Amino acid sequence: MTPVEIRHFHLFAGLGGGAKGFNRAQPRVGNLQARFRCIGGIDVDPAAMRDFHRLAGVPGTVLDLFDRDQYRAFHDAEPPVDWQEATTADIHRAAGHERPHIVFLSAPCKGFSGLLSETRSRTDKYQALNRLTLRGVWLMLEAWKDDAPELIVFENVPRIATRGRHLLDQIVDLLRAYGYAVAETTHDCGELGGLAQSRKRFLLVARHIEKVAPFLYEPERRPLQAVGSVLGRMPLPGDLRAGPMHRVPQLQWKTWVRLAFVEAGTDWRSLNRLAVEGGQLRDYLLVPEMHRGGYGVRAWDEPTGVVASESRPSNGAFSVADPRIAEHPRFSHAGFRVLQWDQTAGTVTGGANAPGSSAQQVADPRHNGPAKHSNEFRVVRWEREACAVTGAHGTGQCVADPRSTSTFAGKGKYIVTPFDEPANTVIAASTTGNGAFAVADPRPGLQRDAGDAYLTGGHYGVVPWDQPSGAVSAAAGHDNGRWSVADPRMPRADEKLVVVIRAEDGTWHRPFTTFELGALQSLVDPEEQLELDGLSDSAWRERIGNAVPPHAAEAIAHVMGTTLLLAWSGETFVLSAQPIWVRPIALAAALGQVAV
Repeated sequence: MTPVEIRHFHLFAGLGGGAKGFNRAQPRVGNLQARFRCIGGIDVDPAAMRDFHRLAGVPGTVLDLFDRDQYRAFHDAEPPVDWQEATTADIHRAAGHERPHIVFLSAPCKGFSGLLSETRSRTDKYQALNRLTLRGVWLMLEAWKDDAPELIVFENVPRIATRGRHLLDQIVDLLRAYGYAVAETTHDCGELGGLAQSRKRFLLVARHIEKVAPFLYEPERRPLQAVGSVLGRMPLPGDLRAGPMHRVPQLQWKTWVRLAFVEAGTDWRSLNRLAVEGGQLRDYLLVPEMHRGGYGVRAWDEPTGVVASESRPSNGAFSVADPRIAEHPRFSHAGFRVLQWDQTAGTVTGGANAPGSSAQQVADPRHNGPAKHSNEFRVVRWEREACAVTGAHGTGQCVADPRSTSTFAGKGKYIVTPFDEPANTVIAASTTGNGAFAVADPRPGLQRDAGDAYLTGGHYGVVPWDQPSGAVSAAAGHDNGRWSVADPRMPRADEKLVVVIRAEDGTWHRPFTTFELGALQSLVDPEEQLELDGLSDSAWRERIGNAVPPHAAEAIAHVMGTTLLLAWSGETFVLSAQPIWVRPIALAAALGQVAV
């Protein structure tokens, strides 16, 4: 195979998801094998550029692409004294003074997003941010006007086609003036990359007519995965082995309760089906906030919604009905839990002194093995020999005696006589194991006399919060004294904490961890660890939500690389079952003829 290098550059690069995806693509045509190499990226966020270096493999450049008027409108202030407008020379430096074959732009989309109201989108602040898309395209085209990039991809939210129509028209006209054929399409990045989320995006694709003669075909669509197919391969939330990004976000108590009542596969609107009396919920005095998709809980076997820059439980479908609730380490304190032989034990605590207090039991497979006392609780068959008689009286000295119905020591062993039947013969040996010694007494409510332990022992006693407890004895247990308390300390409605509430469907309705959002975006494989710059979950989530999914970018790069290899090998046509992405429209053809 003959290796062929394809260079790519990224404007508004973010943390480098698109660059990572392009680097992964390896299209092949005949004996030509493409190798993608990133030559740089630009973004205004320093933390994002440090992430870009980690994901793309090359340093990024921190650069503000606003012009002065846009800066003043967006920040409502004058720029610093040392601030300067970006120029084409800055673009060249950011690309290492190399020319790219493909330029990928993912301009800021907040002003075009449906999460922003129409009124706010029309303010000077967001109009300035919107105009940055046009300025970025213009700077890029001017930087390489003497040797234009072969292909350009402009990615944004679908609503740019309506809210930003006037800007898109200018961008399309600008690209055509520089010799490009242009197509506007909307694709689901989840289908392009085979992700476990549905992520509808706007894609403007431009092909330089003189340099690239073949048609550019659309990437192949793949079925969406279930969200559980990704999350199920990851450690349980809160497992420190997965790193700090896998911690469960702290939510307000009322938010946890709301999530628990949201039906899997729906959002906050399912809360409307709860019983309401007197204008309040009958069981919980909580009212859901009316965000679009707010408190949405995704079913385990369904794809998630779009991972946005503010992916929080209360503003979209960013929670999951996790069926692995019983496996969670926070349940390790559950009473009577028996650990498997190949699992690690829970923490040994001061209160772990009884089977019902914690996970202090184990399913030991060695019950028939050559243990020191291999005959514990061994019951010897009547027709077999006994084990050796040892000084350890607690070992296997039991026998399966077939004579239980004999008349020895009275009729029946440990017999309990019904209250309305006669007792067996009272004999001299009427003890706990012989004869008429027990009765099923239906009178549990009879008045007890002084001296009865159950009269004054306080068994199953519950102590009020504002009263003293009884003396703590060596045998203190919940059933033999006043060893329970009426604890009034329920969390406040606005108290932030991490809890596990079993929802009505038996699963744990919880928010995605930041690590899980990164895996859903294909920024990291579920079995790996994701490391991003900083320590803030909110900053991580914003950068993850703004990122282009690498698997989707890889699919786009694959078809673009195939097109370039065809062009460079002299091919002008190729059969494909995929739809044509960018075809030579009449205007583009006319421009091509003029250039020739």
